[in-house]
Amino acid sequence: MMTTTRRADSLRARDAARHASAGALPQWMRMYFYGMHGVTLDILLSSARRFLDDNDFRLLGFSSPYLCVVHSITHLVLEKIYLQKRCFQERPVVFHLVFYPSLYICLQILIGNVVTSTENIRVVSVTQLVVHYLLALYFTNVFHKGFLRLQYQDKRVLLRSSCPNGLPGVLRFVFFGMHGFLDEVVFTSVFNLFEKADRTLRGHTSLWSFLMYGSCSFVVEKLYLHLHFRRGWGTLQRLPIYICFIYTWEFSWGFALRQYDACSWDYSHYPLNFMGLVTLLYLPGWVCLSLYQDVLSNILLRVVCNDRNDEEMPNAGANGRLLPKGTLERDKSHPEFKYSKENICRSLMISVNGSVSSPLNH
Repeated sequence: MMTTTRRADSLRARDAARHASAGALPQWMRMYFYGMHGVTLDILLSSARRFLDDNDFRLLGFSSPYLCVVHSITHLVLEKIYLQKRCFQERPVVFHLVFYPSLYICLQILIGNVVTSTENIRVVSVTQLVVHYLLALYFTNVFHKGFLRLQYQDKRVLLRSSCPNGLPGVLRFVFFGMHGFLDEVVFTSVFNLFEKADRTLRGHTSLWSFLMYGSCSFVVEKLYLHLHFRRGWGTLQRLPIYICFIYTWEFSWGFALRQYDACSWDYSHYPLNFMGLVTLLYLPGWVCLSLYQDVLSNILLRVVCNDRNDEEMPNAGANGRLLPKGTLERDKSHPEFKYSKENICRSLMISVNGSVSSPLNH
């Protein structure tokens, strides 16, 4: 019993130290995630439309590197809009159901007209408005709320751990699945550029790729953690294991999907292929992705999820943190608020857009 209690205390102390050394995600990392998230939404919506039209079980979806950049920027703008919910503390329903969705829909219509580069303004259908509104509700009630709780911890904490842990397994799986979408969109768009001179850089992938890449990268990361942190293997020792597993995984998924006419790739016209499901022609690409996988894993190991009921707000609140809702209001209602040294110090740490307020000024 004592051992269990000690172990629990040790875990709590380690988590507390980890969160104490963590801060908001850097802007470049947020934009990287935002681009992937936007591409994922493109794939989901386009594949759904395509499936409803022709019942194609390959579930093909489309996006482009151009749209990835656009999504990074628009998501950053939406983040700034979401931070304005501080101004609606007394009217959260107005913010979540009216203010944010209205700005979201206007922004999406504007971006849609700019990206298509047509002379006439596109007419938005009622169905599109409904989809935009539902996506706005998802952004303001799910995406922003969850994403802004992610923190980036000090590298020294990672180095002190023999086998560190970052995000929960489900979130890592989702990240790798979205990154698989981005990988395939970039690859197919560049391929179309050189083979078909398609300057639109339109790429495609399949919804099945989310499961395939998510599960494959998840297992490869486990191999990396075990072989690198526990066994001390170098990159050249790990690489052959990565490649063997990747080819086995691609062949297994392709073979299973082909039974239902759902396989989105066919390498039969390429040399060094086996059953049209795998080809050694792509070996250099898989090697590069395997090396990049280790880089991504090292970054993700430093990303942790803040389990408290507050959110990590860049440039908002004390040290980038937004205090839990009602904290300041409860303190102000206390009869000794103005004379409490602790509350004065706390209030001096609360800054909004760089301004410092003091209870002595009230």
